[in-house]
Amino acid sequence: MIDKFCNYLVSKIRKQMPEIDDEKAEVILYGIQLIVGEIPKFFLMFGFGILLGLWWQTLLAFFLILPYKVCSGGFHLKTHIGCIICTNLIYCGNAFISTIWNFPNETIKYITIGAIWIFSVIMVSLYAPADTENVPILTKKERNTKRFLSYVFLSINMLVAILVRNSIIANLMIIGTIIQTFSITRIAYIITKNKYGYEEYLKHQQATI
Repeated sequence: MIDKFCNYLVSKIRKQMPEIDDEKAEVILYGIQLIVGEIPKFFLMFGFGILLGLWWQTLLAFFLILPYKVCSGGFHLKTHIGCIICTNLIYCGNAFISTIWNFPNETIKYITIGAIWIFSVIMVSLYAPADTENVPILTKKERNTKRFLSYVFLSINMLVAILVRNSIIANLMIIGTIIQTFSITRIAYIITKNKYGYEEYLKHQQATI
């Protein structure tokens, strides 16, 4: 249903703008699918959060990690159902775990945060911005900017986790950050059968030389 609606919108756009070729149309279609697909996912996620009695924790789990996610990228699942299930598991799961979990002491908490920060910095340097074949990030300026902002938002997340007194919010930042970092790694891309768009672009360029 969503795919049919998105294809209809793209066909209407192409009628109004005949200069759009097939390649550009695919990019537009992918962008519309992301936008249209995100709306029901968000409300379903919020609905599950309400059912679990974790509505504000679920919203925070989503919005606190959003800047880091937007800049660092990550894999995309192939189906809307899979995407909806994964989204709910990630954000509602984060909210649930963050509510029931407490670090044994502050020392272990700080060591955990430090380890996550170091691991995430390495992964960002290797893979961010983690794009996809459908929407590759090709310009060096955009890639460098998003990688830099990924470092910034990652560090802010970990700093907030250290300074905030509310243990639930701190846990949301810690768990959300490690999940988002994992989503840009090569193993996550292999598991979800994704490919890095920029890497594929470079391979194609080398093959044509």
